[in-house]
Amino acid sequence: MSFQDEARFGLKPSYRRRWAKRGKRPLASSRTQYVWTYLYASVEPCSGTVFWLLLPRVNTAVMTLFLQHYVANLSPEVLMVVVLDGAGWHRSKKLEVPANLVLVGLPPYTPELNPAEHLWPLVREATHHQEFTDLSALETALAHRCLELEAQADVISSSTRFHGYGFGTS
Repeated sequence: MSFQDEARFGLKPSYRRRWAKRGKRPLASSRTQYVWTYLYASVEPCSGTVFWLLLPRVNTAVMTLFLQHYVANLSPEVLMVVVLDGAGWHRSKKLEVPANLVLVGLPPYTPELNPAEHLWPLVREATHHQEFTDLSALETALAHRCLELEAQADVISSSTRFHGYGFGTS
């Protein structure tokens, strides 16, 4: 069983608390640019296996592309259940679902039930307090972070495995 989600990343800097010497304020640049890229992910919480794909937008055609690439990384004889939220492009009649995938939707307004949501704070660590000059630089940082996380299946598993939901109780 796999859980899918997508997140928006952009050139608008994101900030969070930062350590500083007493009496000193940390400097933070502020340049607002509303240019976005989207990171699609599918995670298997028990194994910590993640499939990532950076794509330019969210819509039915791009979701179809993601599913095709995801299936290409599976064995042809594997039937995979993919749990996803109720975004319009997930429910569209135009969405082309590969034969060895079964899509199951979460109830409305329940993002807390999707373990893939817990990937985003791990990925965003690579973008906090940074100002990217262009989308290419941001995508490079995201790609490096995804590769780092892929090598840390235990971190992915511990962040996405929920106890008591019938999977990942070990």
